[in-house]
Amino acid sequence: MSYFERDAYYYRERKPGYFFIIVVALLSGIIGGIVALSLSPYLFPEVVPPILEEPQEKKEKQEAQLPPVPYNPAESPVVAIARQVGPAVVGITNLRGHDFFNNQLVSTGSGVIFDRENGYIVTNYHVVAGAQKILVNLDEKRQYTARLVGGDERTDLAVLKIKADNLPEAKFGDSTKLQVGEMAIAIGNPLGREFARSVTVGVISALNREVTVESPTGEAITLKLIQTDAAINPGNSGGALVNARGEVIGINSVKIARADVEGMGFAIPISDAQPIIQQLIEKGYVSRPFIGIYDFREITEEMSEWYGLPVGIYVGGIVPGGPAEKAGMKPGDIIVKIDDEIIASFEDLQKVLYRHQVGDRVTITVIRNGKRLTLPVILGEMPRR
Repeated sequence: MSYFERDAYYYRERKPGYFFIIVVALLSGIIGGIVALSLSPYLFPEVVPPILEEPQEKKEKQEAQLPPVPYNPAESPVVAIARQVGPAVVGITNLRGHDFFNNQLVSTGSGVIFDRENGYIVTNYHVVAGAQKILVNLDEKRQYTARLVGGDERTDLAVLKIKADNLPEAKFGDSTKLQVGEMAIAIGNPLGREFARSVTVGVISALNREVTVESPTGEAITLKLIQTDAAINPGNSGGALVNARGEVIGINSVKIARADVEGMGFAIPISDAQPIIQQLIEKGYVSRPFIGIYDFREITEEMSEWYGLPVGIYVGGIVPGGPAEKAGMKPGDIIVKIDDEIIASFEDLQKVLYRHQVGDRVTITVIRNGKRLTLPVILGEMPRR
């Protein structure tokens, strides 16, 4: 399958015009003048002095040239990084079944081998979502069927496992030490196997960019990502973003695909990804804290003015036996604060909860019938879907 477009080069043949005749006349005059000047010493020996020859020493100085600067492409750090990390970046094929006409539904992405002993590969959740079968391609000769160890939609991460010998392995770095402007190398399989292990180079453009994307199930999720101008294209998802030391500092995830935007790709910071990866290996899912409320909605400033209610999260229902019920929370309560942090939106609630662990104790402030109450809540574990 080709992803290139070619434009033809068109031209017309033209007959000689006045411009051509004028150019020929000018060239004839110039050539004639040069010939006349060359013969002038012989035709007019007393008028035109002989041309003095430059001293040999000066001539040699003029002819001397600086030696060419030797260039060794192997000295580029990108060459060494591509050679070191490239083999650990694999192609992933997601076989999702068949359509109405019995055509195989296929999508492709990338992944990074980070544990060669156990055959573990990290990739994006959206790369493997809905797969009936997952294939991992190390090169043209080696292809393996992978097992999905676990995936997490809200962080867009998944871990695969293959059984193979002599696997390469990439080393994780520390994304908390990244600085804007330092080198960034993206390695992946843009547009599938045809362009496997493509290497693009750029810089870290920004850190902690909040990007909201739609998950495979249609849920809006907000990710805090590394921004880079190293090209990230479809199929690069799940590939490696690498620093100048050859360490993986991000998992390529998102690109802004607009005609008026170039050089805006995003990667999941590896230091944020590692705890998720570890939970996926140990449990197959990610354990998240849970208050035990449902059917909740935001009360915006506009709604607050209209209905005379405080800005916060309106609680429509309480999960029986959940942490909120045990703490005395009731339907109709409005959550306005958790510990010392104001809760004005669902995003605020989510951010605060995801900074805690299951079993943590928090103090939730609610407004009930115009009265302010503080409820101690021990966070439970969110039920799996």
